Amino acid sequence: MNYNNRIFRGRTNSENGEVGGQTRFHYRQNDDRVWATYSGGEVVSGHLQGKVHADGSLEFVYHHENVDGELMAGRCVSTPSQDSAGTLVLKENWQWFTGDRTSGRSEVEEITDDS
Repeated sequence: MNYNNRIFRGRTNSENGEVGGQTRFHYRQNDDRVWATYSGGEVVSGHLQGKVHADGSLEFVYHHENVDGELMAGRCVSTPSQDSAGTLVLKENWQWFTGDRTSGRSEVEEITDDS
């Protein structure tokens, strides 16, 4: 799986998450290294850094500043799938390193020219 130059947006999230439908992620990849910038909605500016495994799953750490000026950080494992329309969806299990240190689940979906 190659994530280079793919754009994703928030689709669903746990109540304790900050990524939403206005959040956009721009992924980059080199070999098994992956990184992204993200912003929008509750997120002013963020970055993620991680690895792509042979099965296409992602393991990464993330950090961002939210609209309240708080610096937030955590870790995430994402599993790729496709929805009924054929859209690439990353199903995510994440946990905060900061704040209340809770965990949650979210989904982000790829944005293409026709979506």
